[in-house]
Amino acid sequence: MTRGLSFLAALALIVTLAQPAKADKLDDIINSGTLRCAVVLDFPPMGSRDDNNNPIGFDVDSCNDLAKALGVKAAIVETPFPARIPALLSGRADVGVASTSNTLERAKTIGFSIPYFAFQFKILARKGTGITDYASQKGHSVGSTAGTYEAIALENDVKKWGDSKGSFHPYQSQADVFLALSQGQIDATDVTSTVAAAIVKSGKYPNLEIAGDAPYATDYVCIIAVRGEQGLLNYLNLFINHQVRTGRYPELYQKWIGAGSPPNLTVPGVYQ
Repeated sequence: MTRGLSFLAALALIVTLAQPAKADKLDDIINSGTLRCAVVLDFPPMGSRDDNNNPIGFDVDSCNDLAKALGVKAAIVETPFPARIPALLSGRADVGVASTSNTLERAKTIGFSIPYFAFQFKILARKGTGITDYASQKGHSVGSTAGTYEAIALENDVKKWGDSKGSFHPYQSQADVFLALSQGQIDATDVTSTVAAAIVKSGKYPNLEIAGDAPYATDYVCIIAVRGEQGLLNYLNLFINHQVRTGRYPELYQKWIGAGSPPNLTVPGVYQ
């Protein structure tokens, strides 16, 4: 009996060794010489375009840093918020550096790194609507970018409020949200504090103003990759660790967001 088992174990080992080694996604990226990053480019200061139409922003620089660490070139794949996960599953991009919230529902489909940024939220309203805080959005037409953390939270609250005069409208991009808000199709939207500040500072929409805080939990966002590519996900975790401990994370924060300390990327008792 023992001899039979030993023979079978040896045979299994021979068969295993005879199988060609399968390169993982990390190897594929390095061998290809290019890292394709899905990045949202209508989400300043995380991602946008400059006057020469070149991609810029915190997420763009993070992609460039990751490519440099891998020793490859970076290729920015412009991707709307709703298309972030499909871009990876379809093979259009290798990773998503696209301010993606690490929800449990998304984790059924895609793999997440540890957080590389964290957002707080503000209410952005059209002047003259009477919206001065979060609760005063009740009874108003509001909207946000479909599939985002803040859109899900705001839509749920509109349903809870149960006001027949209130409504929630999803949009495909933040540019669409701001245009609808400026033109009066909706009265308010809830966005990250970084976006709210950038929109007001830009002067592009002079009839919009910050109308207080949105009481959402801190939104931790991660780099995403295909769920089964654990080798790549491990590398992404180490990359973010290096971004923080080398001082690059606060450097990018100062460059794109401004004065003050960057948000802490740890949850007490969870992320250490």
